[in-house]
Amino acid sequence: QVHLVESGGGLVQPGGSLTLSCVISGSVDSPNGMAWYRRAPGKQREWVAVVTPSGQKAYNSAVDGRFTASRDNVTNTAYLQMSNLKPDDTAVYYCNIQQFWGQGTQVTVSS
Repeated sequence: QVHLVESGGGLVQPGGSLTLSCVISGSVDSPNGMAWYRRAPGKQREWVAVVTPSGQKAYNSAVDGRFTASRDNVTNTAYLQMSNLKPDDTAVYYCNIQQFWGQGTQVTVSS
């Protein structure tokens, strides 16, 4: 059984920063990309970023240049460093690997 647990969300002012973490327990069949998604109030879930097993990264254009995804394959932890946050970044953020999802962590950007 694979479990993903996100943490690090909270309330931050516009322009502020947060770092989300996602700890993965259990084993997956083969190396996979670790992805981040978010769901804003009243909107569909949106892909945010992905880090491949080799460390390559890709970002949604809405966050490119402000967010940095990373992974630690030793501790099976994924990170999402978020800077210059905007009110439009307010959402529940989820990490994902294969078909497994975390419970989400709330990020609220407001003054």
